[in-house]
Amino acid sequence: MENAREKRIHSVLFVCAMNAVRSPMAEAIARHYFGKSIYVQSAGVRKSEPDGFMVSTLSEIGIDAAKHKPRTLEELEEWEGLNFDLIITLSPEAHHAALELTRTIAADVEYWPTPDPTITQGSRDQMLDAYRNIRDGLIYRIRVRLKQGSQKSPDDGEGA
Repeated sequence: MENAREKRIHSVLFVCAMNAVRSPMAEAIARHYFGKSIYVQSAGVRKSEPDGFMVSTLSEIGIDAAKHKPRTLEELEEWEGLNFDLIITLSPEAHHAALELTRTIAADVEYWPTPDPTITQGSRDQMLDAYRNIRDGLIYRIRVRLKQGSQKSPDDGEGA
């Protein structure tokens, strides 16, 4: 019997609370490392504004996320449907919403608890460091979880 981790992933959806930091960061990272070999999207449970620190910390490693427009799960469903093999949730609120979705769609759901860097207090450098920690953790998890004979090898020496 095929294990969930052995199944070929063709499409992945990253979900967090507001689609402003964690899930768009994960979407941009997955697209960077896996190109067109895996269809990737992100969404949030609630609507938000774009986050400049998210864009800045990805830009530091050569990933452009400046055009990201936060969207909700409802908007994504209206625009293109929710036909994903894997939904990776990055916050408790997102995990609960994704589990609700599995009542009507057949997708595996994984919860990757990821702290919200927007609650970090301190200097600009301390805040950027919190975002970098999230970015680097997501790079590692995404490269390990999604590497499966993709066109662009996660071991190409790029990134973190």
